[in-house]
Amino acid sequence: MQQLWGIDLGGTKVEGVVLDACGLRPLIRLRLPTEAEKGYPHILSRIELLLQRMSRESGARIPACIGIGTPGSIDSRTGRLKNSNTVCLNGTTIRRDLEKLLQREVLVENDANCFALAEYRLGAGREVASAGSGAVFGIILGTGVGGGIICGGRLLHGAHGIAGEWGHNVLVEGGDPCYCGRRGCVETVLSGPALERYYVALAGSHRPLPEIAQRADSDPAAAEVMSRLVEGFGRAVAGVINILDPSLVVIGGGVGNIDLLYTDRTRRAVERHLFNGSLDIPFARPLLGDSAGVFGAALLTANR
Repeated sequence: MQQLWGIDLGGTKVEGVVLDACGLRPLIRLRLPTEAEKGYPHILSRIELLLQRMSRESGARIPACIGIGTPGSIDSRTGRLKNSNTVCLNGTTIRRDLEKLLQREVLVENDANCFALAEYRLGAGREVASAGSGAVFGIILGTGVGGGIICGGRLLHGAHGIAGEWGHNVLVEGGDPCYCGRRGCVETVLSGPALERYYVALAGSHRPLPEIAQRADSDPAAAEVMSRLVEGFGRAVAGVINILDPSLVVIGGGVGNIDLLYTDRTRRAVERHLFNGSLDIPFARPLLGDSAGVFGAALLTANR
């Protein structure tokens, strides 16, 4: 029976999953630290090691095709990875290098696209999928900010392979520098680390974001951070909705766990910037949780 093998390559962890042939049930799921600070060749070796462990623990051979989700995307003109916030991956021929190392076909896709694909087929977007029409915008709102679009049942890549990359639209003109070379990107305002830095600037001490969210009723600095999140999110995501007008928005990533994002307060913040009298689409939590990205990577191989 065919199994679907996927790898989610993150900045801090590399995760692997083996799904059954229907893509519904994880047979095994393992993680290793990425150790990205040790450089690109080491990252490749971590992927190889993880696959070996998956094979050993599942008792199955590594299949002829593996799906991998990465930060950034492959440039169709050069075959090199671009726009990754794990910056040592930028400019590398990661697909070709992995195929040479593993002696197998490798399908590489942006991690936010993998998230959107998994939620569309297996998670919060299943009703849209069953209807056969409409678009789903899958948001990654965590250490970085990205997005993936499913339209007509297919991943939308765009002419440059950057469809859904709302995290690098400018939100604050002349704001904080971003790894992409610009300033004031959505990622520099709404990512988890950016919100924590904003709290430090206001309060003079560091707290993790979940604690900041919990303290918003009693801590003025925490309340200001949550206001920054709500207002910034409202303006940034309304710009996407004005163009794409999706049937559903699914919010993944650590920041996406904050309950405030699913309240009327946030919906009003979106409506203020929307080219419509009301906001009539749902904002959903991912039903697959932190499994979505690696499930999506495995689903890339479903037609092989």
